Amino acid sequence: MKSLHHLSIKSKLIIMLLGVSGCSIVLTAYLGYQSGRSNLTDRAFNQLTSLRSSKAYQIESYFKTLRNHTLTLSTDLTVIEAIGQFDRAYTKLEQTPLSPSDNQQLQQYYNNEFLPRLAKTEQGTPVLSAFAPKNLAAQYLQHRYLANNSNPVGKKHLLDDAQDGSDYSLLHARYHPMFREIIEKFGYYDLFLINPAGKIVYTVYKETDFTTDLTNGPYSESNLARLVAMVRQAKQKNYSHIVDFASYSPSYGAPAAFIAAPIFATANQNNNTEFIGVLAVQVPVNEINAVMTGNQNWQQDGLGKTGETYLVGQDYLMRSQSRFFVEDGEGYLKTLKSLGSNTSSLKRIEAYKSAILEQRVQTEGTIESLRGQQGTKIIRDYRNTEVLSSYAPLKIEGLTWSILSEMDLEEAYAPITAFTRQVVVSATLLMLLITALAMLIADWFVKPIQQLISYAATIESGEIDAIAVISSQDEFGNLSKSFNAMVQSLRVQTNLVRQKSEENEQLLLSLFPDAIARRLKRGEKNIAEKIPNVAVVFAELTGFTQLAEKLTTRESVTLLNELVEAFDSVGDRYGMEKIKTMGYSYMSVCGLSMTYLDYDKRAIDYALEMLSILRRFELEQGMMLNVRIGVNAGDVVAGIVGKNRFIYDVWGETINLASTLRSVCPAGSILAASPIYDRLQDLYAFEPAEAVELDRRYQVVAWRLKHPAALQ
Repeated sequence: MKSLHHLSIKSKLIIMLLGVSGCSIVLTAYLGYQSGRSNLTDRAFNQLTSLRSSKAYQIESYFKTLRNHTLTLSTDLTVIEAIGQFDRAYTKLEQTPLSPSDNQQLQQYYNNEFLPRLAKTEQGTPVLSAFAPKNLAAQYLQHRYLANNSNPVGKKHLLDDAQDGSDYSLLHARYHPMFREIIEKFGYYDLFLINPAGKIVYTVYKETDFTTDLTNGPYSESNLARLVAMVRQAKQKNYSHIVDFASYSPSYGAPAAFIAAPIFATANQNNNTEFIGVLAVQVPVNEINAVMTGNQNWQQDGLGKTGETYLVGQDYLMRSQSRFFVEDGEGYLKTLKSLGSNTSSLKRIEAYKSAILEQRVQTEGTIESLRGQQGTKIIRDYRNTEVLSSYAPLKIEGLTWSILSEMDLEEAYAPITAFTRQVVVSATLLMLLITALAMLIADWFVKPIQQLISYAATIESGEIDAIAVISSQDEFGNLSKSFNAMVQSLRVQTNLVRQKSEENEQLLLSLFPDAIARRLKRGEKNIAEKIPNVAVVFAELTGFTQLAEKLTTRESVTLLNELVEAFDSVGDRYGMEKIKTMGYSYMSVCGLSMTYLDYDKRAIDYALEMLSILRRFELEQGMMLNVRIGVNAGDVVAGIVGKNRFIYDVWGETINLASTLRSVCPAGSILAASPIYDRLQDLYAFEPAEAVELDRRYQVVAWRLKHPAALQ
């Protein structure tokens, strides 16, 4: 409120009118915005939660149906009969070798069809020996139903009879149409019959896992092999198990999940049962995607242009398709690339046309839902975009998955954004109208004193040369005369204060370092402090007394000033602060007002520059001058000494030793104390000097700096 005292009456009137009107408009708009935002958020979360619950129920029901159907098939007499017959027919072929030409044809199938397709998605180069079948029966059947099958890859399951006259082919012609119809009607990707030893004796789809051994064959490390091992070990009736999605090489590395159940047969008249194999079904990804995407009808499901519902596994990888990849694959991949996604992962997403097992989703929603929690929250999704997210764990036996329904915050808040834009436009127009009315009213009210206020504002802005010209002879005329007299007095006082301030500042800067001068200007009096890590350069001119006898007093002073100015100029470049000059002695320090990590190196470089300056004076003016320099580093005490006629000085053992080194230093040399030598011996060449006696009690070692060639 104090700032209002400096405003004109007109401004105060305008501000009051605008303030009342503006506060009313802003408060109304704010309450409307908050109410609309809250309602939109609740409505969007309710819609997302409803969709999430619906999709979760469908997925859970689907897997429950899949489990029940697998159990039903495993007890079907036809399936029981088929696996026993296929197992026996498979065993008969274990002693049937392939002819060299047939074996070559099988190898060509792997080299020309399977391995190149697999190499497009797998890292590295797959080799034939790692995937080719090992036993004779597998080689024989893969040749008949894969290599010698005229149907292209992806349609090998259309062959019913290999026409080789074997018992296996006769069984295949009888059962295969039935099993093929099962996977087509129920939407399964593939169906497997596996004997008790872990050998796949039959599949519908006919990929390279057909007839292989899951215990020690090429796919013994696959998730299907692990699933079959668990089922074989369990050997329980009414038992089924599911294994989560993983990259499956026979499907060219595409994600694959499996569900399996044991198959039992009656062994004797006492109705004793015998474990005769495993029935496994490859879970179709398409069915899961159809449920999660609503057959790609997101907008009809109420998810707008950016909403989606998807699944995430325990490894934080997607288990269903991403909407953004389906609708704009190129843009989706660019987004992931900009977020730093792995190049090989992007390559597999593009190859499989799917983000399953490739898109990592480790967001707040997935973390909490995989911990068994459900809720709604505004978070950043896997695209680093703010979304409204509704999340929950899925209840599927054997799988730890979470389900999330999300929509971009920008789209969800689009109505409130439009409302806000409309309110801003309306409020702006209304405020303009109110401003115009307020200005007219205020101008009419304060017109008699507006001119004088204008002059006062001019003076307030710093233009003290302004003169108020009011011709009226009333109180306002008298006020203008008093105003002009005050301005004249203010002008004189201001100029005087400015002049004195400049003089004082110049005096302080000439006597003290910048930092100390500033502290004195602030009114500090007792300035004294202990300062660590300070380098001291103590120099003394030699030969100046003899030279001064040949010069006039003016010439001597001029020469000394030139030398000191040269030392000062170089010192500023190295961060050195001159403390004092005493006759022919000159002391400066580094690290006093400003801290430097290389304070000791700056001091040595500065000392070398002083020698260079003396050499230059000798050459330019032909004068025999030299300098002796002592350099030390350590702690010093600095402060203002005196009361009326005070000076700024530094003292302490560091200063004393530097002074002693200066006094015993040969002319044209630099003596450094041990702290300098210890820190800079790798940068400069030093040689031991004679020990320096500080007093009768002890001596210290000094080091002479070897001059660069230019200074010799």
